Amino acid sequence: MTAVTDEDHGKGGGTGKPDGRADGRWDDGLIARRAAEAREAEEAAPPTPAEDDAEPQVEAYAPADGPLPARLDALRELVGLSRARLDRDTLAEAGRVLDEAAARQRLSSRHTVIAVAGATGSGKSTLFNALAGAPISDTGLRRPTTSQPIACSWTDGAAGLLDRLAVPGRLRRRPHPGPAAFDEALQGLVLVDLPDHDSAATEHRDQVDRVLALVDAVIWVVDPEKYADAALHERYLRPLAGHAEVTFVVLNQTDRLPGEAADLVLDDLRRLLDEDGIALGEHGEPGATVMSLSALTGDGVPELREMIGRFVSDRTAATRRLSADVDAAAARLRRVYVAEGRPGLGERAREGFTDRLAEAVGATAAGQAAEREWRRNASRACGTPWLRLWRWYENRGLPGSLDRLGQALTPPEEELTARQRVEQAVRIVADDAADGLPGPWAQAVREAAFTGAQGLPEALDELAVRAGAPGASKRGGGTETGKSTVPQLGGRPPKPPRPKWWPAAVLAQASMTLLQIFGGLWLVGQIIGVLEPGLVTPALIMLAGVVGGPLVEWGCAAAIRGPARRYGQDAERRLREAAAGCGRARVLDPVAAELVRYREVRERYVTVTEFSTTGR
Repeated sequence: MTAVTDEDHGKGGGTGKPDGRADGRWDDGLIARRAAEAREAEEAAPPTPAEDDAEPQVEAYAPADGPLPARLDALRELVGLSRARLDRDTLAEAGRVLDEAAARQRLSSRHTVIAVAGATGSGKSTLFNALAGAPISDTGLRRPTTSQPIACSWTDGAAGLLDRLAVPGRLRRRPHPGPAAFDEALQGLVLVDLPDHDSAATEHRDQVDRVLALVDAVIWVVDPEKYADAALHERYLRPLAGHAEVTFVVLNQTDRLPGEAADLVLDDLRRLLDEDGIALGEHGEPGATVMSLSALTGDGVPELREMIGRFVSDRTAATRRLSADVDAAAARLRRVYVAEGRPGLGERAREGFTDRLAEAVGATAAGQAAEREWRRNASRACGTPWLRLWRWYENRGLPGSLDRLGQALTPPEEELTARQRVEQAVRIVADDAADGLPGPWAQAVREAAFTGAQGLPEALDELAVRAGAPGASKRGGGTETGKSTVPQLGGRPPKPPRPKWWPAAVLAQASMTLLQIFGGLWLVGQIIGVLEPGLVTPALIMLAGVVGGPLVEWGCAAAIRGPARRYGQDAERRLREAAAGCGRARVLDPVAAELVRYREVRERYVTVTEFSTTGR
């Protein structure tokens, strides 16, 4: 016996004319009689007006109180703030959801659009006709039977919704007068019969995909043979798992299953849906409705009609569908908005960046040079004249003191090292700030850091030159307004300030020098016979000067140790702060601005996902 796997299981309705039959009717027993009865009933029934002929009664969409408007606004702001950082393909789905939500909200809220979808031979058209109470959609053995979406509207005013679905006027119907047509719970229902989702015709599958993205809910009709079809689960059910609340899964053709086989198949179907991630609405919980029936015999159809009636009368299907669409769009965007950990610029990262810039600009060396210069000036003022003469002799012919910052040229290899240190500091702080950020935002942070770092080594060089060193000539005290972003150092004096005790030390050293000169002249006078002989007194005076001079110099050196160290530390601190200010203005502030921008879009994303109905 040949099994009938047609969606019109056990039921025929000929569309072709067999050869040799003048009246075009089939004469093959039960199928012929049922087809004839259906045709005669259709001819006897008064014509039902098409939806386009009915006077439209448009009611503005009024979404129920809830978080959906706030979520849509947040998603719209999220897309707007992200356009400069994310590519168009990444934001395409979110933009489509916003467009479709706006289009749906402009249309009637009194109507609920439910699509009937299924595979070839599942019996979806038969179920569609059973719900409508009339043979609206063609059924038969020829495949595919349904080639275009066919709509049946229980009330007027759904023309805009059907225009949105691109259902032509000739395929818009009204239910056959009878109990189904006058069921109060079904008022506002728009039922759409779709082509087979597994049709060999590509245009049929495209129509299914297009309409499924626009309807408020969907009834998936499966049969005992194809309920586990991978194409159905992988292409439709699994990707639409978040739309469980607006999904009905109906196991049709249970009349073909003997005994308890229908319950076993239904349990296995529930297992597959659970693996797909579809929440099942059991025990009063929100989720997909799963049931079994036979559209041919009518067994279970009234229960399905009752469920649909409660679903339609609630008038929240469109809101729930849009909310699920927002959830799906947010889930796709999660990878570009949700960070791992808590990224940002911590105090440790900022201090590390400042330390590296200070090292690159030579702040420590500048402080040491300033300290040595302070000591040198004190030594010149408080040291013995003979020591100063010796130092002058050593330094004669040299272009200048090699300790003076800015006077000696830095070797090319040291300049290269300093530049590399600046680049390394920028790279490290950018990596620290971008650590844990989603890819696009991490890239934006790095680009902000590297863009701002352009010209930073030159700016730090200018800082080092303008910082000067004790004894070094100032370079104009600054730069012209608008031509440099280097912070001003406030103009450091060319020579270190002298402490108050310095003049007394200079006078004491001068006195020691005079004693040496006086004692020496006295001895010379005695030697040449000008003065009376007596070597003890002039020798003691000269010895006092010779010993006292170094003692004064040693005492001054001990006294200036603290002030010289403080002076060097102050020079290092000011150069360090200037380098930090330059790095902050060029690198840290742009990076911080990118992080603030990310936090703004992250807050919008949290608003979008905060009231998720799917738990995503």
